[in-house]
Amino acid sequence: MAFNLKNLKVIVKMGKPGSAEPSNGSMNGNGVSLQDGIKGFLQNTEVGHSSKFVLDEKLLARLPADFKDQAEQFRHLGAYVSKLPIDDIGIPEYMGFVSRGSDTQKKRNLLYPVGGGVFIHVVHDPEDTRDYYLAVEPSLAPGVEEIVNDIDVQLMDYIDELRSADGAEGRLDVILNAVDEICGRAKAPSKKVSKAIDLTDDQFQAIKYLMRREKAGMGVMDPLVEDPYIEDISCSGVGPLYIEHKIFGGLKASIEFSDSEELDQYVIQLSEKIGRPVTIREPIVDATLPDGSRINIVYGGDVSRRGSNFTIRKFSATPLSILDLIKFGTLTFEMAAYISLMLSEGMNTFVSGETASGKTTLLNAISTFIPPNAKIVSIEDTPELQVPHQNWIREVVRGGGENSASVTMFDLLVAALRQRPEEIVIGEIRGAEGAIAFQAMQTGHACMATFHAASVEKLIQRLTGNPINVPKTYIDNLNMVVIMSAVRLPDGSPGRRCLSISEIIEYDPVSNSFGFIEVFKWNPATDEFEFPGYMNTYLLEQVVASRRGLPPDEYRNIYGELERRAEVLKRLSERDTTNFYELHNVLAQANREGLF
Repeated sequence: MAFNLKNLKVIVKMGKPGSAEPSNGSMNGNGVSLQDGIKGFLQNTEVGHSSKFVLDEKLLARLPADFKDQAEQFRHLGAYVSKLPIDDIGIPEYMGFVSRGSDTQKKRNLLYPVGGGVFIHVVHDPEDTRDYYLAVEPSLAPGVEEIVNDIDVQLMDYIDELRSADGAEGRLDVILNAVDEICGRAKAPSKKVSKAIDLTDDQFQAIKYLMRREKAGMGVMDPLVEDPYIEDISCSGVGPLYIEHKIFGGLKASIEFSDSEELDQYVIQLSEKIGRPVTIREPIVDATLPDGSRINIVYGGDVSRRGSNFTIRKFSATPLSILDLIKFGTLTFEMAAYISLMLSEGMNTFVSGETASGKTTLLNAISTFIPPNAKIVSIEDTPELQVPHQNWIREVVRGGGENSASVTMFDLLVAALRQRPEEIVIGEIRGAEGAIAFQAMQTGHACMATFHAASVEKLIQRLTGNPINVPKTYIDNLNMVVIMSAVRLPDGSPGRRCLSISEIIEYDPVSNSFGFIEVFKWNPATDEFEFPGYMNTYLLEQVVASRRGLPPDEYRNIYGELERRAEVLKRLSERDTTNFYELHNVLAQANREGLF
């Protein structure tokens, strides 16, 4: 059969609801189709016959040792590889993990694991700028769809246990134990099953996986949500899902919605699952997934011309540290040392840039430079910030509902001023809360925030215009502005770079202009950073040096401290002390001993 990449899809089909838990929005086998076999070359060709996987032993013998071990341990992977058109695309390269240096193939064809028996196959599409992203799951076992339907029917016998279960994990335990009993695999069944469903080991493992995925996970999207290398998942309407991958950039998933009705139903179930149901009256939902990822859902064609859509911005359990960002080339050791000096002396800082430029990532990373004993209050509309300090109050905006009043960023910021914080960290300034933030700076509270502006000039324009309306005479309360951007590097590859770090100096009412010094800047032609502010800064010399006890004739000795800190960070990087929390602990200890 000819191999056609265009048909490598998992088509999402919606059916009649048949969940044993109809009220919790679970996306079960009767909601989203469990026919996860890949189409195209695999179309009408299951990865097994009867009820078992079929493995090509000759092909498996050709695999590298680590790949072969995985293919034999996870038989669905071996069966998947056995059915690939190796003559057309070649044997995929197996990677135990992927890193920034993994994207070396001109025509991508690689596999990597994401846990739970799930593997990801990234394969080149010669007809598109986006390559394919294919999830290889245990659910590829043949004949499981009808079995899941049968099990769903029998789960109705466990409805009392499901209702009395404690939380989502408790319900999942009930379901998995019920599956063991229904399939005759339970050692001490609690119920008598009239006729156990006879399954092969391949089918049983597939069923258990599907129950976890559909009842407790994100359904057909679960492999994407669980992949730690994905940054964003977006559905723009009917058609495929699109992915932004940390290593491979823009990809298209092997999952697509074939019509608007299926997409609408999936979006409704998804919103119910996260406890924020969309309706025609309230078609837009911003929420947080259990893992902390941010999701935005728009329902129906009234407010979106292409119909329902959703976007998931993935959350990393352990944020990237400042040393990780230096390794990626986002900034240098000297720039990090400069930021550390500024934050250690309470300088007010905005990290600014356009969408997906790495603002929040950098804000998280530099939070390790806030003095370790500081009391920190963070304010966000959706929880994204991760501050490593123990004395951290995390406050989140609440939308209004029928039975509760809304709590805005403005409200939380006003409340934060009464909590005596040493540092206020604001997820993003958009509106009137900006004026309150500058009031806080005026009264001596150190503030950090992200902001949408591509340059210092545009940042000032937005701050002084509607709807933020910060008085121009207040702007110089903001001390440092870091501009981030997603860029194209000289070799053509995408990346994120700190375009500049600037000090805001003053507002001149006579000329109606603002003065600022560009301390660091990125050279796009060479992908190198320049330090035009060396021996020429204002805040570092006149404010930071003074606060650190240097006499006026020795203010410029602060550059020696900057270089020493840069060397400390470099040595920590060489020792591989790059974990976000580990780095914070090391720097906190160094701070206590007066070394950083």
